[in-house]
Amino acid sequence: MALALGTATPAIATVGSRVGGGLATLHEEHLDALRHLDDRIGSGRVHQAAVAEYDMITATLRTATYDESTGLRLLAAAADAQRAAGWTAYDSGNPERAEQHFADAAKDAAAARNPEVLANTLAFWAIKCYSTGDPGAAVSLVEAAHAHGVATGSARMLAMLHARACRAHARAGDQRASDREANAALAAYGKAIPLDADLPSLYWVNLGEIHQLLGSSALNLGHPDRALHHFRQAATVGKAEGDDGYDGDSFPRGAAIYEARAAEAHLELDDAEQAVAVAHQAVEHLGGVDSARGSTALSDLRTKLGEHRRVPAVRSFLELTR
Repeated sequence: MALALGTATPAIATVGSRVGGGLATLHEEHLDALRHLDDRIGSGRVHQAAVAEYDMITATLRTATYDESTGLRLLAAAADAQRAAGWTAYDSGNPERAEQHFADAAKDAAAARNPEVLANTLAFWAIKCYSTGDPGAAVSLVEAAHAHGVATGSARMLAMLHARACRAHARAGDQRASDREANAALAAYGKAIPLDADLPSLYWVNLGEIHQLLGSSALNLGHPDRALHHFRQAATVGKAEGDDGYDGDSFPRGAAIYEARAAEAHLELDDAEQAVAVAHQAVEHLGGVDSARGSTALSDLRTKLGEHRRVPAVRSFLELTR
């Protein structure tokens, strides 16, 4: 997929109230809050809010007057609202609806000349693709995102994109390409500036998150021991190097999904009791979070644990969570 940044100015209404950069700031701040709400409470209600945000922004774009800078910021905000709608639609179990949101978001981000929103949109779109059986499309999306990631000047952005490419190649079963991208992700992260000085959309990308993604990729490729190494690193190596490790309390849905994968790795290594111990953590993290993706991860784990029902701890867990 090739999406070049646009050169046209957003269409400006010839009549209507004049709006300035302050309104764009309000929308940007609201979208930032929606990202954090999605992390904490899940996607269901956040999807509705993202769609409503998009409708508000596009109404302004159609009916108000503004200068070019404000128009571009509003269009970028509209793109980010569509990206949020796409992500939350996918997380809510609606991949077809997500596809249209992501496509619209990418077009708006390109028209807005905003490499940050465009690279981020393509990366989230890739998750939807490799998770729904189309890793080839995911690879293409992340490759397209890379040039825009470079344009942002953020090494953290490039680390995230390499880690996302690692996942896509792993889903496609390409060990060599996945390993190459894993190494590139860690190398890029080593050049990242402090998190609080980086792009606002990357607030969730730390060294712990990178290791979680690499661990998930190793599991897809049939290396549970390597996967567990990365999952353990996620909680420890970041703190050792002056960066935050993975914060499961701030990202309970993500923590539950990664813990479900760690439990699966333990099962593949014939350690059912440790798998159950991690599974309990996953259940605790997901409690109260509205996420079809998270619920599916736990349901799939329960199915795999069911093959080990003879183990008392497994049997107790299955009875407790049925």
